[in-house]
Amino acid sequence: VKVTAEFRAKAHDCPSKNFIDIKQTAWYHESVDFVVMNGIMNGTSKTMFEPEMTTTRAMIVTVLYRLEGQPAVMGINPFTDVPEGKWYTDAVIWAAENKIVNGYGNGLFGPEDNVTREQFAAIMFRYAGAKGFDVSGRADLSVFTDSGSVSNYAEKAMAWAVDTGLINGVGDRKLDPGGEATRAQIAAIITRFMVRYVKR
Repeated sequence: VKVTAEFRAKAHDCPSKNFIDIKQTAWYHESVDFVVMNGIMNGTSKTMFEPEMTTTRAMIVTVLYRLEGQPAVMGINPFTDVPEGKWYTDAVIWAAENKIVNGYGNGLFGPEDNVTREQFAAIMFRYAGAKGFDVSGRADLSVFTDSGSVSNYAEKAMAWAVDTGLINGVGDRKLDPGGEATRAQIAAIITRFMVRYVKR
């Protein structure tokens, strides 16, 4: 797994200025600038980014696949619900081949399912590990009142994501692990990840 693109931490020319639903005062404004400028995420149209729209599992692996320069896939599609020839097919095969995604079991991936915050943390945790980055940090999740709702499979990933600052609480000392991740949240987490681990 190799990052080949060059990334810049800030977008000085504000590439999100054409999106009528992105305000410059929004907390995610610079993150949207970053992912758009670097070709990691696109708008849903020429004038809309839809920051509050939920994100599917297929979209998440496609974002990471773009980070890798969309390499040719050599593996076999392990999922029965990922058809050949879809816009996300190669991305899912690549992610499975590199053990970044596991699926639900029984040959299912759920490409159209909305990704939760803890699922995204787990995917990013595996992605960082596959790249050889340090993923040893662990935050104390007990400071969040809903820490008990973090799934067992996602505990290490969530503790790492909070420790590195990739994921923050949503207010009222809540982590909201089962909440669906929005496009704005995805843009922010990807930006924080790239700035922290890929210092270009």
